[in-house]
Amino acid sequence: MLQTSIDHLVITAASLADGVEYVRRALGVTLETGGEHPRMGTHNCLLKLGDEIFLEVIAVNPDAPRPVRPRWFQLDELAADCPPQLATWLARTGDIHAAIAASPVDAGVIEPMTRGRLNWLISIAADGKLPLHGIAPSFIEWQAATHPARKLQDLGCSLIRLEAFHAEAEQVDRMLACVGFQGAFSATAIAASEQPYLVAHIQTPAGLRQLGGPAAYAAK
Repeated sequence: MLQTSIDHLVITAASLADGVEYVRRALGVTLETGGEHPRMGTHNCLLKLGDEIFLEVIAVNPDAPRPVRPRWFQLDELAADCPPQLATWLARTGDIHAAIAASPVDAGVIEPMTRGRLNWLISIAADGKLPLHGIAPSFIEWQAATHPARKLQDLGCSLIRLEAFHAEAEQVDRMLACVGFQGAFSATAIAASEQPYLVAHIQTPAGLRQLGGPAAYAAK
């Protein structure tokens, strides 16, 4: 039976330093260095949010050659003065081919990716666009016995719930139902004139904090 769950949240930023500072101010913790993605020309930093959930800050790697295809997470569209934002999330599955086939929302095509010794399969649109403006997830299937979040330092942060706001919220609900999603996620309908956005509620050593929200998207 097909099952999916929240794997990780994605903060996009014009630079990795900007993204890390945004999270530090919001959550009061400093992320650890992740690594580089050779196929995409990007690099990241990470924060553990659970045994198999983490937060990723990702940005264009200025020292890497430009890839021959559009970068993922719409990073090619970020202006130099664009503030960091909670752009999207990834749903983990043990069968990414089945998840893609079952989803009524186009999540892209399956691509193999690497970061250091890590290998995984991920769904990415050919043009780098995000499913339903990032409110619907892309899919990921790790090719490792141990989830990478288990190897991250525990700074006392955990994801409590993820909320999505989109004019077509019912599409997200239908997609998740079709791929057997289970997790603390809700989608709420907003006016078609409003910009969609995500809000992550995260427990930290300093109390409950939030990432995302409409202000970040409006500033884009």
